[in-house]
Amino acid sequence: MSRSERLLDLLQTLRRHRNPVSGQRLAEESGISLRTLYRDIATLQGQGADIEGEPGLGYILKPGFMLPPLMFSEDEIEALVLGARWVATRTDDELARAANNALAKIAAVLPDDLKPRIEGTNLVVNSPLPEPSRIDLAIVRKAIRNEHMLDITYLDAAGATTSRRIWPFVLGFFERVRIVAAWCTLRDDVRHFRADRILTMETTGIRYPRRKAVLLKEWRMAHESNTDTDKN
Repeated sequence: MSRSERLLDLLQTLRRHRNPVSGQRLAEESGISLRTLYRDIATLQGQGADIEGEPGLGYILKPGFMLPPLMFSEDEIEALVLGARWVATRTDDELARAANNALAKIAAVLPDDLKPRIEGTNLVVNSPLPEPSRIDLAIVRKAIRNEHMLDITYLDAAGATTSRRIWPFVLGFFERVRIVAAWCTLRDDVRHFRADRILTMETTGIRYPRRKAVLLKEWRMAHESNTDTDKN
């Protein structure tokens, strides 16, 4: 176990106790010597952890202390790296850059003994790439964020092309396709549109009349198990 992980485990142990706990008990729960425990507590206090107490009286972590971002376990680092790599290869260019930037920021604040985990993790993303999109998915994400309508031209499974005005509220990233869930004014209902079949897309800047949280709630209740993209 690295020193950073040991400090993190000690903080989590202190969090489990609402009353002062002896150094000996903390050392036993953490699997370290009493001398190492005293040294680690001094280190955490120096990093800003509000730990009260002293040898012979016990220790307590006062409420409200937030873990600094550098305090990741090895499993947490691997989860972050794997997730970022998936995003970087399976989403749009803006999210890919954001994922890589996030990893760079994390690496910049990690302790030296954990920094190699960012590049050295042996977990890889290896699944088929999704169908390429004709549209910029970042625009869809921004429309969802701002609750704005979009005008699209859509090619359905039968080869028919229609013009739609939609209220997008979900963008789903599946293994082979990206799906836009939206209220379709033409069908007066929620529809699911494959991003690779959206031929053109224009922003309107018009806010749709219903909140996306309401649309999302109704969609989850009625359409969560229904991803039939051909019913358009």
